[in-house]
Amino acid sequence: MSFVAFFSIAAIESPFVAGNYFEITKNIEIFVNVFKELNTQYVDEIDPGKLMKTGIDAIMKSLDPYTNYFSESQVEGFRYVTEGKYNGIGVNFRIRDQYIMITAPMEGSPAQKAGLKAGDLILEVDGKSAKGKNEEELNSILQGFPGSEVKLKISRPGTGEMLVGVKRDEVNTKNVPHYELITPDIGYIALTTFTKNAGNNILDALKDLKSDNPNMKGLILDLRDNGGGLLNEAVNICNIFVPKGEEIVSTRGKVKDRDQTYRTLSNSSDEKIPVVVLVNKYSASASEIVSGALQDLDRAVIMGQLTYGKGLVQNFREIGYNARIKVTTAKYYIPSGRCIQAVSYQNGEPVAIADSLKATFKTKNGRKVKDGGGVQPDVEVKLSDKTELLKALDDKLMIFDYATEYVNKHPTPIDVNTFSFNDWEGFLKFLKDKNFTYESKAEGLLTKMKEEAEKAKLMSSIQSEYQNLKNKIEAEKQKDLSTNKDRIMGLISGEIASRYFYEKGRVQVRLKNDIEVTQAINLLNDQSKYNKILK
Repeated sequence: MSFVAFFSIAAIESPFVAGNYFEITKNIEIFVNVFKELNTQYVDEIDPGKLMKTGIDAIMKSLDPYTNYFSESQVEGFRYVTEGKYNGIGVNFRIRDQYIMITAPMEGSPAQKAGLKAGDLILEVDGKSAKGKNEEELNSILQGFPGSEVKLKISRPGTGEMLVGVKRDEVNTKNVPHYELITPDIGYIALTTFTKNAGNNILDALKDLKSDNPNMKGLILDLRDNGGGLLNEAVNICNIFVPKGEEIVSTRGKVKDRDQTYRTLSNSSDEKIPVVVLVNKYSASASEIVSGALQDLDRAVIMGQLTYGKGLVQNFREIGYNARIKVTTAKYYIPSGRCIQAVSYQNGEPVAIADSLKATFKTKNGRKVKDGGGVQPDVEVKLSDKTELLKALDDKLMIFDYATEYVNKHPTPIDVNTFSFNDWEGFLKFLKDKNFTYESKAEGLLTKMKEEAEKAKLMSSIQSEYQNLKNKIEAEKQKDLSTNKDRIMGLISGEIASRYFYEKGRVQVRLKNDIEVTQAINLLNDQSKYNKILK
C-alpha cells in the first residue's frame, strides 16, 4: 500500500480530517512527489533522512514552539524529559569554536567518575574528529548501551590535550538538588525540573526539614528557571499542600472526549504551613501549574517576576521507525478557570500583551487574577532590566571562563558554607584582557542610522552629534557593569561553587545573597502581612 493510500484511509477514519480529505491527500501527494524528484534529479547526493527532517521541522515551525519532531537518534532524550534519566556519560555541553565544550559533568555520572571537567573541549570521539558536530549528532554518539566505552580526546584549559575513556551507564539527574533550613525555622527546597518522582522528592525533603525542626513555620519552594515537565508531578506537588479531591488543573482540546480534570488523589502532608513560591520569567509549564494553582487556591504567596506563559499540553506520538512527534493537543486551565498561555509568539518567545486585553478571574478567596501570558506574582520583585549585558556575558562565556581560570588557580575545594566571590576588580581586568565587548540595541540602531546617513551623504553634518551619542551609549554600558555588580558577583560565585560541588553547590552559594529569598524570609516572618496578601 502506498503512503498516500495509507494516509487516505487514516483520513477517512478521523472526523477531524474527513472534511478536508481532498486537500490533505492532494498536498500529501505533492509533498511525496517533490521528495522523489529531489532524490532522483538533484545534482548532489541527498541524505533522505536529513532532508525529510528539514521538511518536517519546517512544518512544525509554522505551529507553536512546542510541537516538535524527534528522530530515532533523539528519542533517548525522551527518557530524560519523562524520567530524568538516560543511558550515556552524563554531561551538559554547548558549542564553542565548532567543538562541543562540556559545561558541567553531572554529579555521580560516568563523566564525573572519569575525571571530565567543565571547560573540556571534545576534539575526537573514538578516534574520529568531533569538529563541526552539533549537539544532536554528538548526543547520538555519546549515548549508548550501559557498560560500553567511548574514548574522548579532549583539550583542557591550562593542561592541554589528553585521552579519556568513559564507560556509559544510566545517568540519573536530581530534580531536587538542594534543600535546607535557611533560618532555624524556615525551610527552602529547590526544584529544577518536573521529572519522575518530583512530588515524592519534594515531600521527602519537607519531611526531612521538619525532622530537624518540627515547629518549622514557613517554606520557600524555588521554581525559578524551572521549565516544567510532567503534569502529574505538578499535581502531586500541589497535593502536598492541599487536601484530597481538590481540582488542580484541567485540559481542554479539540477531542472533547480526551478533556481531563486532574484532582489531588491523596491526603495532604501539610495544609497549614505558610508557603512562598519563587518564580521568574523562565518558570514555565508545570511550574506555572503549581504556582498558578496554589495562587488560585490561596494556598501560597507567589513571589518574583511574571512567568513564561506556557499553558499548552503536549503528547508524544509514535510515528514509526522509533521516531516520535510531540504534539500540542490541549490547553490547560487552573482552578480559577484561567489559561496562562501566551497569546502569540515572536522568535519562539511569548509576546507580552496589555492587561486591558486579559480576562479577569477570581481566586478561592475572591482575589482578582488575570489570564493570557503567565502567572503574575502576588509580590513582584523587580530586578535590573539591563539584561543585554548579562546575556552578552553568557553568550561569550565570560563568567564561565573566569570560573575555569579561578578553579585552575585554586584546586583545593572552597568551603561552600563561607565562600563568597569578592574580587570584582579581578573580574573587570579579566574582561579587559579578553577584549570583552557587545553591541546593545541602542548601538545597533545608531549603527543603522549611520549607514543611512552615509547613504544620504549627511554624516559630515551630523558627525559630532553621532559621536556624542556613541560616547553616551558606551558610558551607559560601562555603568551597566557597576549597576549589575551584585548579580554578576552572585553568578560568578555560583559558577565557581558548581565546579567543586555541582548544582547543589551553585544553589547553596546563590542563597547567601539572594534578594528574592531574603524577601521571602521576611514575608514568612511577618504572618499578618502574609495572611493579608492571601485575603
